[in-house]
Amino acid sequence: MDEGAGKDADAMKMLILCNGEYGDPSWYRSRMSGYSRIICTDGAACMARRIGIVPDLVVGDMDSIAAEDRESLESAGARFQVYPPEKDLTDTQIAYEIAREQGASFVTVWGGTGSRLDHTLSTLHNAFMLVEQGIDVCFASPDVTIHLVRRRLALTGSPGDTVSLIVLGDRAKGITLTGFRYPLRNATLEGTWQIGVSNFMTMANPVVEVADGNIAVFHYHRLPDEAL
Repeated sequence: MDEGAGKDADAMKMLILCNGEYGDPSWYRSRMSGYSRIICTDGAACMARRIGIVPDLVVGDMDSIAAEDRESLESAGARFQVYPPEKDLTDTQIAYEIAREQGASFVTVWGGTGSRLDHTLSTLHNAFMLVEQGIDVCFASPDVTIHLVRRRLALTGSPGDTVSLIVLGDRAKGITLTGFRYPLRNATLEGTWQIGVSNFMTMANPVVEVADGNIAVFHYHRLPDEAL
């Protein structure tokens, strides 16, 4: 599945809004329902207001939130949990910790990627803390959904969709791809020499299986204008 809201009805589905890139706000407005709780990092409060979301909780050191955004969300009932600027964890890591402590079984992240490559890499790598706790994680946006794979992932898309596998760590073992132009069977991929970029779906519901290691699956709904 490409988004947490489509998972099991009994699952604790949580949404985290980060201060990254979003694109068209209307895409998110049509996907607001189905979440048990919503956590917003402080700088994402502006986008929360644009989308029309009142988060249950806003976390962070509040160094990048506009006063009017804070006043609006507080008036609407959002709780604020303020941390000192001098801290070891990023605001997103704090949101991850809270999601884990509150019993999330599936976490969707909006705004988790963007022009700050260091923040993007940190956000992706740190999310595997949740995966290792048995929590499914995906990063959703209009252009691409990024899934962090825990053993098996069944994608939903169309033949011809571009899918890339990125190893986050030293290596990933036992990788099997079914329903792709370039299939794999029990393969090992190295983190220091990535060869899983730009594969293509040949069926509507291809499957990615991983026996050991951390794999991020990038499923593009439409490709950006520029590619390396």
